[in-house]
Amino acid sequence: MIRSLIGRAIIPVAITVTGFVVVCCLLLYAVLKNDMTADAVSQANMLADIVVKSTRYAMLREDDETLRNIIENISTREGVEHLRIFNKKGLIEFSSDKGEIKRFVDKKAAGCIGCHAGPVPAAMLGDMERARHYVNEKGASVIAITAPIYNEPDCFNASCHVHPPTQKVLGTLDIGLSGKPLEMSLSTMRKRMAVFSFLVLILTAVGVTALLARAVIGPIRMMTAYCRAVGRGDWRGSFPSFRGEIGELAEAVRRVAARAEESRGILHGQEKKNTGTEQPPEDPEGADRSAGTRPEDSGSEQ
Repeated sequence: MIRSLIGRAIIPVAITVTGFVVVCCLLLYAVLKNDMTADAVSQANMLADIVVKSTRYAMLREDDETLRNIIENISTREGVEHLRIFNKKGLIEFSSDKGEIKRFVDKKAAGCIGCHAGPVPAAMLGDMERARHYVNEKGASVIAITAPIYNEPDCFNASCHVHPPTQKVLGTLDIGLSGKPLEMSLSTMRKRMAVFSFLVLILTAVGVTALLARAVIGPIRMMTAYCRAVGRGDWRGSFPSFRGEIGELAEAVRRVAARAEESRGILHGQEKKNTGTEQPPEDPEGADRSAGTRPEDSGSEQ
C-alpha cells in the first residue's frame, strides 16, 4: 500500500492519464487502420480497372494470345499474388496460375459471395464490397479485388460477339495484391503508439512530480518539520510564507503554534509559582522581646 503523499498523488494521476492516452491511441489506431485499408483497397480497385481497360481491346478482337501476355506481364509485378479472368459461369479462362485454367471457381468463396449471396447475382458493387482481405494457402496476406467485366455497347454490337444486350456481366477479373505493405505499416504504427504511451507515462510522472514538489509537497514537508520542532519544544524556528490555500494552511499552523507557545509560557509560570519556597514574615515584637532580655540589661536594673 502506498503511504507517502507524493506516491499517492503521482501514481493515480500517471495511471489515469496513461489510461486515457491508451484508449485514445486505440481509437486512433482503429480509425487509421480503416483509412489505410480503404486506401489500399482504392489502389487495388484502380489497378483492377486499369487491367480491365488494358485487356478490353484484346477481348473485343478475341485475341487470346495478347490477353495471355497481358495477364503474365502484370502478374510478374512485385506485390501481385494472383490474376485471373473467368466467365459468367465461373470457368477460369485466363490466369497467372496455369494449373487452375479451365476450372470453376467456388461461388461461395469470399470473392464471389458478395455477388451470389441472393438468388439473383448482383450486377453492381461498391469499391469496398468488391474487396476481400484474407490469408492464402501460402500464408501470405492478400487484398483481392473482384471487378466485373460489363457488357458495354462496344461488346454486344461487335460482330464477333454473341452476347445479347440484356446480359450485363460478361465475366470477372480477380486480382490479388500482397497485403504485406499494409501489415508492415500497421505494425509500425502500433509500435510507435506503444512508445508514445510509454513516453506519456514517463513525462506525466516527471511533470506531476516536479509540479507537486514545488507547489504542494515542499510546503507540506516544511510545515511538517516545523510542527515536529514545535513538538520537541524548539520555538526558535521561523515558518516561511506561502500563497494561496497553502498560505492559508501555513497561517493556521503559525497561529496554532503561537497559541501553543503562549499556553506553554502560562503553564510554566504557574508551575514556578506553585513549586517555589516562600520565607515566613519577620515578627518585630519578638525581636524587641529578645532584645530586652539581654544579661547586661537585667543586671543594670537590679
